[in-house]
Amino acid sequence: MARKATVKAAKPAAGKSAVKAPATKLRKILGQESWTIANDEVEVSLTKRGGHMGPVSFFRNGRGFSPLSVAPWYDENAVKAHGAMLGVLRGDFFCMPFGGNEEPLGGEKFPGHGETAHRDWKLVRMGVTGPDCECGCGGDCVFMTAELDAKIRKAKVRKSIALRKGDHAIYIHHDIGGMTGPMDYGHHAMLKWDKQGAGLISISKFKFGQVLPAPFEKAEEGGYQSLKQGAEFKSLDKVPLATGGFADLSVYPARLGFEDLVMVCSDGKGPFAWSAAVYPGERMAWFALKDPKKLASTVLWHSNRGRHYPPWNGRHACVLGIEEVTAYFHFGIAASARPNPISKKGIATFRNFKADETFSVPYIMAATPVPAGFDHVKSIDPLDDNRVRLTSKSGKKAEAKVGWQFLNFED
Repeated sequence: MARKATVKAAKPAAGKSAVKAPATKLRKILGQESWTIANDEVEVSLTKRGGHMGPVSFFRNGRGFSPLSVAPWYDENAVKAHGAMLGVLRGDFFCMPFGGNEEPLGGEKFPGHGETAHRDWKLVRMGVTGPDCECGCGGDCVFMTAELDAKIRKAKVRKSIALRKGDHAIYIHHDIGGMTGPMDYGHHAMLKWDKQGAGLISISKFKFGQVLPAPFEKAEEGGYQSLKQGAEFKSLDKVPLATGGFADLSVYPARLGFEDLVMVCSDGKGPFAWSAAVYPGERMAWFALKDPKKLASTVLWHSNRGRHYPPWNGRHACVLGIEEVTAYFHFGIAASARPNPISKKGIATFRNFKADETFSVPYIMAATPVPAGFDHVKSIDPLDDNRVRLTSKSGKKAEAKVGWQFLNFED
């Protein structure tokens, strides 16, 4: 964490990679100054403001697959009107703290999803490296590294994003150093579809699932929710509705006109935990891998025209947040750091940081083609250090080249 914040272009290892070194110059992409890295198959942009990763394109030389969302108000000067996090809103971003943070902790008042989602990041390093690259992905890659000095709670946060040659995966890790005290945190990935019922959603085995135990939206303020407040569930396909009956959260987009929030807590077993979204019409699957010891739960945010106040104005549709977190829903740091119903079940909702440590949060998102008839992902299993197999409920299989051992990376 002690590297100087000076932009450097890494040189490729001799004979190791023919990938062209990326340009460090900022470009305006969908309304935001951004840096971009790409190889033959994946392209990723990162906004300077807020460090939001998007747009993202997989399979650039083939079918093209861009499953991450960009809010429709990107060209409306929304940052000035609604703040950086909402104004930039796109793709995936790192939250620290995760949540609304309306309740201060010890006099600290954080913006929604923290400084990491709002403030400007500084590009430190960008380039092409060989197998011993600093990002820890374990192979020839193109990468970028950016840093942010947090002020409200002093910390240095380093964000590294890498694309490994031959993979359809994005290797992301955040290193947090110099911070003291309790903190909740997480990723905020957002997927999109173009029509109702077009996606099949799965999550690896979990201990506990619950609908947000508080109002998520209020009709008198122009927001609407459909799920039964605080309801517990054991499976995504049977979640209680506020009006009676059940909703199937394994199929999305659904419940047009509503916003809902649920959280499921990983059982912590296996080499990794995962979330997946299958796009049967495109015969593609998006999936994310995580270390459940570092990202204990998954928040699912269903955003389907349920908000009729600015900047949403009833137009944020068919978006699903698949947000890997160590937090107590989106209630923020104060609620996450004190005993709560989730932590009382033995599930981590925050971490106590120490000033003399660097804590790394690795995360992988990837995409792969799937065969006809491939439905909900039933399992994702490692075949070796560099491959995983996705198996559907229908028994169909797909393999993806993913260096999942990256999840064991420590800076």
